[in-house]
Amino acid sequence: MLTHDQILRYSRHLLIPEVGLTGQQKLHNASALIIGAGGLGSPIALYLAAAGVGRIGLLDYDVVEETNLQRQIAHGMSSLGKRKVESARARMLDINPDAKVETYDQPFTSANALQIAANYDVLIDGSDNFPTRYLSNDVAVLLGKPLVYGSIFRFDGQASVFDARTGPCYRCLFPEPPPPGLVPTCAEGGVLGVLPGVIGSIQATEALKILLGIGDTLQGRLLLYNALDMSFDFVTLRKNPQCRICGENPQITQLIDYEAFCGVPGQNHPVSAEDWDITAPELARRLQTDSAPLLLDVREPHELQISALPGALNIPLGTLAARLSELDSAREMVVLCRAGTRSSRAVGLLTAAGFRRVKNLQGGIHAWAREVDPSLAVY
Repeated sequence: MLTHDQILRYSRHLLIPEVGLTGQQKLHNASALIIGAGGLGSPIALYLAAAGVGRIGLLDYDVVEETNLQRQIAHGMSSLGKRKVESARARMLDINPDAKVETYDQPFTSANALQIAANYDVLIDGSDNFPTRYLSNDVAVLLGKPLVYGSIFRFDGQASVFDARTGPCYRCLFPEPPPPGLVPTCAEGGVLGVLPGVIGSIQATEALKILLGIGDTLQGRLLLYNALDMSFDFVTLRKNPQCRICGENPQITQLIDYEAFCGVPGQNHPVSAEDWDITAPELARRLQTDSAPLLLDVREPHELQISALPGALNIPLGTLAARLSELDSAREMVVLCRAGTRSSRAVGLLTAAGFRRVKNLQGGIHAWAREVDPSLAVY
C-alpha cells in the first residue's frame, strides 16, 4: 500500500477516476526500461519517475557534453563530463526519491539485450540509430513485451507502440533499414531543442497508459508530428504476415548482428579503418607542401557559415554519389565534416567507387579547431 507521503505526492493522480489509488499502486509495482538517456530519454525518464513508476531501467553509455544541453533536459552544466545514466538518475531521484532507478552504462547489444530487458514490463526506445531500433524491436518481440517507439529529426517526430502479440512490430513498418548515410542523425542534421520534449512526453504518456491498462494507445497507428505547422497526422499500421520476426513464418528466431544488418558500425566501434584516417596536425603539415591534397567538405552548405577550411570543395554527403564525376580519382583527397562521421561514410562510398587516394580527417573540423586553429567555431 502507498504511504501517507506517497498519497500526498500522487494526489493529483488519485483524483483521476481512471487512475485512482488502484492505478497508482499499479504504477508503483510496475517497471520500464528506457533505452537512451539523451533527447528522448530525458523527458521520458523524468516523467516516469515523477509519475511514480516503481522501477525504471536507464541504459546509455555516453557522457554529457555541452552540445547535449540544448535539448537533453535531464542534464545540466554541473553534469558535463559525467556519465549520462548517472546524471539522469540523480535528476530523477531529485524529483522522486521513491523511484528505484537501475542504470546500465553499457551498449545495448545482442549479447546483453535479452537479459537486461527480460525483467521490465515495457520497453521504451529513446535511441538515435537504426541498429538499436531494430534490436529493441526484436527483443520486444522475442520477449513478448510492448515497445514504445519514438524518433526525431529537425522539426519532425514520430511515435507509436509496437506489440507483436496483438499488432504490428517495427519491422512490419520498416522491413529493411535505409541505405547507410541516407538518413542523417541529429548530430549531423540538427534537431529543434523542444522537439524531443514533445515526442518524449508522448512516449511517456503511452508507457503510463500501457502500465495502467487505460485508454487507447498508438498501437496500430504511427503518429507524425511537424513542429513548423504544428500538425499531428496518423498513419494506420497493419501486421505484415510476411514479417521476418512476427509474421506467420518467422525467419528471425534469435538476435542477429544489427550493425551488419544496417550496414553501419555501432557507436561503440570506430567508423573507419585506421589507414583511412589522417590527423588534423598531419593534414595541416601536408597542406603546406607542394603536393597538398584536395579538401572535400561533405557538410551541408549552411554549416559552412559557422566554420570552414579555406579552399575546400563542398559536396554534401547526400549528393556525393551523383557527383563523383566532379572528382579526380588520381588526386589525393582528404574528406572532412563536423566530427568525422559523415566524412568516414563518404570515404567508404568513394573507395567503393574506385577512389584509392582518399583519407578521412579524424575528428572532423572540431579536431582542426582543437588542434590547429582555435579561432574556428565548434558546434
